[in-house]
Amino acid sequence: MGLTGAVVSLAVAGWLIWVLPGPHLAAVLGIGPVDGVMRISGCYESTDAQGYQDGTDCTGMYTPRAAGEPRREVMLDKAARTHEPGSTVDVRMVRGRAHEPSGYALGTWVTVTGLILGPFLALSLSFRACARDATWSHNGDYVLVFIAAEIAALVLGVLVGILAWIALALFG
Repeated sequence: MGLTGAVVSLAVAGWLIWVLPGPHLAAVLGIGPVDGVMRISGCYESTDAQGYQDGTDCTGMYTPRAAGEPRREVMLDKAARTHEPGSTVDVRMVRGRAHEPSGYALGTWVTVTGLILGPFLALSLSFRACARDATWSHNGDYVLVFIAAEIAALVLGVLVGILAWIALALFG
């Protein structure tokens, strides 16, 4: 039973990651074909719901590469830099928002992925320990695993974001 719980919890985590941050993560990593081109009309520093700075967003007209799709106004979420009005950017679309390779966006989506994975990983390890020892006495130990996984997700997101920002500045 415990081993089944471990496998199921990791499967649920994988599915949630595939559905929620996965498409955004693929877009900011530049995986897959470019969906279209965006002509920038303006960029601004965005804020989150609490008023904290949340990167640079740009608005502009999106022209899809696929024939027959209409042009439309979209937002470039967490842009790599402030783009000049009139410049064009190759973008990948996810849920109505444009994405480009960006260190800040990559750090954000790696963090979200880790924050989803952390609780399920702790739960899976707890189930595995319970199956190994045929007891439910290990559950309290894995609260620390959960906390460590969440902290590791935050640190990893920051490190990946910084390294991606440096790589894009040097080679992008």
